[in-house]
Amino acid sequence: MIYEIRTYQLKTGTVPAYVKAVSEEGIGIQKDYLGTLVGYFFSEIGPLNQIVHIWAYKDLADRDARRAALGDDPRWVAFLPKIQCLIETMENKIMKPLPFFETTPV
Repeated sequence: MIYEIRTYQLKTGTVPAYVKAVSEEGIGIQKDYLGTLVGYFFSEIGPLNQIVHIWAYKDLADRDARRAALGDDPRWVAFLPKIQCLIETMENKIMKPLPFFETTPV
């Protein structure tokens, strides 16, 4: 199992607009395709205006296939500009759990 940790640095003051767009439209589309949603967070202390979401996949091939299917959905293509204009930078990490960490099967 792998975990994808996506961190978005949003433009100052745009967290409410991002949350509104994702909660009303984006998350439903993502859940149709992507792996298990582990968490979706915003920063309260530390670097502000950050969104972090974590997805679990069986492996990189599973992730690649799911993300390709999401990218082919016309709803997702139409949705992306609604949040891309709010994002300053994006960081993506693929993490593998250590042997002593028990994961929930995807």
